Amino acid sequence: MIYRFATTTLLASLFLSTAALAQDATRSTPMAPPLPPEIAAARDVPYAGTVALAIDASDIERGVYRVTQTFPVAAGTKALTLLQAGWLPGNHSETGPYALLAQIHFFADGKEIPWVRDTVAVNAFHLALPEGTKAVTAKFVHTSPLQTSEGRVTMTQEMLNLQWEKMSLYPAGYYTRGIVMKPTVTFPKGWTVYTALDGMTRAGDKVSWNAIDFERLVDSPIFAGVHAQRWDLGQGVSMDVVADEPEMLAIKPEHMQTYRNLVTEALATFGAKHFDHYDFLLALTDRMGGIGLEHHRSSENQMEPKAWTSWDDMDWDHNVIPHEFVHSWNGKFRRGADAWTPDYQQPMQNTLLWMYEGQTQFWGYVLAARSGVQTRDTILGSFATAAAKYAEGTPGRGWRSVEDTTNAPQLARRKPLPYTSLTRSEDYYVEGALTWLEADQIIRQGTAGKKGLDDFARAFFGVRDGDWGEVTYDFDEIVATLNGVYAYDWASFLRTRLYATGQPAPLKGIEMAGYKLVWKDKQNAYDKGVAESRKTVDLTYSLGMALNKDGEVTSTLWDGPAYDAGIVNTVKITAVNGRAYSDDVIKDAITAAKSSKEPISLLVRRDDRYQMVTIDYHGGLRYPVLESTTPGKPNGLDRLLSPRKN
Repeated sequence: MIYRFATTTLLASLFLSTAALAQDATRSTPMAPPLPPEIAAARDVPYAGTVALAIDASDIERGVYRVTQTFPVAAGTKALTLLQAGWLPGNHSETGPYALLAQIHFFADGKEIPWVRDTVAVNAFHLALPEGTKAVTAKFVHTSPLQTSEGRVTMTQEMLNLQWEKMSLYPAGYYTRGIVMKPTVTFPKGWTVYTALDGMTRAGDKVSWNAIDFERLVDSPIFAGVHAQRWDLGQGVSMDVVADEPEMLAIKPEHMQTYRNLVTEALATFGAKHFDHYDFLLALTDRMGGIGLEHHRSSENQMEPKAWTSWDDMDWDHNVIPHEFVHSWNGKFRRGADAWTPDYQQPMQNTLLWMYEGQTQFWGYVLAARSGVQTRDTILGSFATAAAKYAEGTPGRGWRSVEDTTNAPQLARRKPLPYTSLTRSEDYYVEGALTWLEADQIIRQGTAGKKGLDDFARAFFGVRDGDWGEVTYDFDEIVATLNGVYAYDWASFLRTRLYATGQPAPLKGIEMAGYKLVWKDKQNAYDKGVAESRKTVDLTYSLGMALNKDGEVTSTLWDGPAYDAGIVNTVKITAVNGRAYSDDVIKDAITAAKSSKEPISLLVRRDDRYQMVTIDYHGGLRYPVLESTTPGKPNGLDRLLSPRKN
């Protein structure tokens, strides 16, 4: 019987296959067309001549940059491909704003010629040149977004942030360091201009700088504004600030001193400079888009408008400058070998972002505390928030490693995701920082406090003083340098913590440093500052959700109480236990439920439907806090966050 069944099944299968083939004979089946030729790979040879780049950035009414570029053409050149930068430094993904270029025209020796956009590399423009062409001129506009839904706003009535790579073209086939450009920008009347570029000359509102290779030009953005002021921080470093209103610039001397301390602490930690001068470019604004972006000799930073004038209340917002300053050493001077590219067309690979960003996050915390740019309590709160996230707030750690999150910039392009606690996001930043805290404590305990990650920083980043080129590294060099500081199985340590899934919560460094994660009904200093400033309610570790000022759910913890009750992002809480929703009402209900057996009742709205849901939760408000295990005595973390003794 088994044999007969198998034979019958085989015959049926053959019949079906024959029928399918007969049917396929009547179906059209195209063949794939060939793809267009690949864009010429970059070669380390100089481009013929200096490219003139002129930008009119004076149209603040319409938010438009008008660009003219002139490219010299070598004799006998018959074709030219011009590229808009795609893989932007510090963005870790292909984020070139291709759609923002418009009104594009090209001219060969003054006569307009047609152009063809590449059908695959859509940021490439192919030009067939008439015989004997000596120069090609490109004219176009870059349209700055006017609202956040269109992208990052870079021009307002009071300020602008000019990023060269987003409003210029460069010739394909060359390392960007071999393409020399002469930049000129026309600004709104009377505006102050800040940049790390050298050789500034000004004629009215037209400003020019020395000719410079395109790589360094891209690495030297501009902040300009009508309300502006510069402070000399010493040691070749300046604080250059533009603001929405002039009163926002009124920083107290003792607060500005913390930035001078930051420079001193950073140089003491790394032991070398990788800049001849450095500009903190800072915008105090909620009108221009937020940014924190690293460069060799400058950084682009945005903080809330009152970040200086309400210094204590806004302490939570002050970390961007320490973080981006560290990048001059980590990320710009030293960079993962697979992240360095010769131009902005070759894709970056981010496998070592846990070093590039993770250790920068660590030093950003440490230097902020050492300098006083942020208080010790705020930094302890930042570590507590990070620890809690990976202890209870990221079930996605069970399937996805920290190293795999280095793909997140390319996968998600930093757009919101529905369940980030499950999918994970760019966790190489903060889980990376906790890993480096543990590494620091291993070194300190293993050397009886004589060494720490400071010694690694000096050995790894503090070489070639004055060099502001790039020196790449790989996994093996990181391990070898760690072993040079303190012999340990660092390769296994890093691979376990960062490349494996399902690992214990990364709390060991905190515990080795003399603290433990505990839960309180009051927020830590960092979370409290964020919540009060942004008018948010974070109930992640109680009801498993966070809400905005209107009671709308902005995140839901996967498998948390709210999730189990069917509450997801965009749901709006309108009433709690029969009372109209407010921050205090929902917090009071959570507190009252600790001594009650009744569930918390929520009236929620999703789209145009209302529903009553209940959450049977009785654990009270829970917020992460770090608590010393050596009260009254200095411990490892206290010493790490203390100013260095030089």
